[in-house]
Amino acid sequence: MESIIQTITVYALPVLFGITLHEAAHGYVARMFGDPTAYQMGRVSLNPIRHIDPIGTIAVPLFLLLTTKLMGGAGLLFGWAKPVPVDWGRLRHPKRDMMWVALAGPGSNIVMAIIWALSLRLFISTGMAPDDFWVRMAIAGIQVNLVLMALNLLPLPPLDGGRVVFSLLPDRLAYQYAKLEPYGMVILIVLMLTGALWVLLQPLLMLGQGVVRWFL
Repeated sequence: MESIIQTITVYALPVLFGITLHEAAHGYVARMFGDPTAYQMGRVSLNPIRHIDPIGTIAVPLFLLLTTKLMGGAGLLFGWAKPVPVDWGRLRHPKRDMMWVALAGPGSNIVMAIIWALSLRLFISTGMAPDDFWVRMAIAGIQVNLVLMALNLLPLPPLDGGRVVFSLLPDRLAYQYAKLEPYGMVILIVLMLTGALWVLLQPLLMLGQGVVRWFL
């Protein structure tokens, strides 16, 4: 039990900030491109309380973490916050700007992974042991944010990668592609249950790991 509690403590901050700052980044970039909806609702904030979803931010990551720990294997730790409201029609160039708003979330995760990597480098340089609490938290921060980045970049609506694909496709194909959105989460769950999701994430994870290594 003590080991499980320690693991939860190590992952708590990385998961909380990895998920909530991802959403805040969407709102911030949407405001830059003309849509102040999220800003007006107080969602462009670094305060995690404004973004927490009891199920996606707390219950699901906790369940996955406990399941992984009890089974003694490697698992996929992810979650979500309350989606930041974006009024696509208020963007100056809705279809084009959608790509940048979507990329802001995964972009924030790679930035946070780099910050955790720099923190890890600092902790190690001061002589901290590999099993020190702060070293373990920094490693968890890198892992969590790389998974969130990779997961959200999958080209599946309503994930951010799906928004990017929609933005890049010609109008006719884009609107046909958007019809997948009602089934997106079902497809994601099936991919996760069959193990295919982890395989699909590998190229994106390797890309993220390559970026982070520059800062270690």
